[in-house]
Amino acid sequence: MDSSDADITFDANGYCNHCSDFLQETIYKTYQGEKSDKALAELLKRIKLKGKNKAYDCVLGISGGADSCYTAYQCQQLGLRVLLVHVDNGWDTATSVSNVEIVCKNLGLDYVSRVLPWDDFKEIQLSHLRASVPELESPTDIALLEELHKVAAEYGIQHIVMGGNFITEGILPKSWHYNAKDKKYARAIHKQFGRGKTKYFPSFDFLQEMYYKFWKGIKIVYLLNYLPFQKTEAIKLLEGLGWKKYGEKHHESFYTRIVQSYILPRKFNIDYRKATLSTKICNGSIERDEALEKLKQSPFKAESIESEIVYVCKKLGITRSEFDDIMQQKPRSYKDFPNHQKLLEWLYGLYRKF
Repeated sequence: MDSSDADITFDANGYCNHCSDFLQETIYKTYQGEKSDKALAELLKRIKLKGKNKAYDCVLGISGGADSCYTAYQCQQLGLRVLLVHVDNGWDTATSVSNVEIVCKNLGLDYVSRVLPWDDFKEIQLSHLRASVPELESPTDIALLEELHKVAAEYGIQHIVMGGNFITEGILPKSWHYNAKDKKYARAIHKQFGRGKTKYFPSFDFLQEMYYKFWKGIKIVYLLNYLPFQKTEAIKLLEGLGWKKYGEKHHESFYTRIVQSYILPRKFNIDYRKATLSTKICNGSIERDEALEKLKQSPFKAESIESEIVYVCKKLGITRSEFDDIMQQKPRSYKDFPNHQKLLEWLYGLYRKF
């Protein structure tokens, strides 16, 4: 990590706050032997009790990526009756679709797909792109949360299992991505840069979250934090099922690949590889010198980036010239638009306190 995170700080030894925080929180958010085994046993007991007399114990969002697919495998191994849910935002790669199908078939798990209305969702993504803000993936992030909670409520399920985990994702600067749950911010962007009204608008704000959490009793669980999760071993196991690699982290989505490998580094000086590699250094899976060598390489493939950009432009319905103009626009942040930052900080602070 470096000063591409505007909020980074360094101590007297030269260690940044991300490293210090990761090492401090590891003991609470990663596998700790017998202590974690006991906690997992209690968690499974609660999940199965809530799922009694229902078709499923839990819902799991699956993208075709390694983390979510491995979490599906672990759910099956732990005896959880899991319903897999894939949220299709129109950007799935052929590999990710195949991976979802393979995991479902080989593990014998039930699966539902929630397809977002493309014309509306495309306009929402475009408005964020034209706004020149780094939160280009917020529409997808919030749609995922919304759809998973809707499915859970429809089936009377009270646990949502997520593939996210601290051991491989523990470092991620807040300055790189503003709160996706700020509906006022998202609607302000769409009002200024959207082209026409949309019937569909993904939303999962504080009130909706509290509704599902307290009225419906739905909780989110990060199962991999309770297990001795090693990414390389997980991938080997998945490959034994027929699962295939798709590139860098989160590149199972075509749009995410362009956003994280091209748009964010070029326009915003945000390279997600720094966070991913820093996490790997802290968890001991890579040496710092090796990570620095990897960062010397381009985040995108020079031989294919042009055709990939053309594909994105065609799918979004914009010209390559407009895309280039957007890339040249001055970067903005959430501070340049109406938002509920102070209100949300107060509400979530109150929630955590009580």
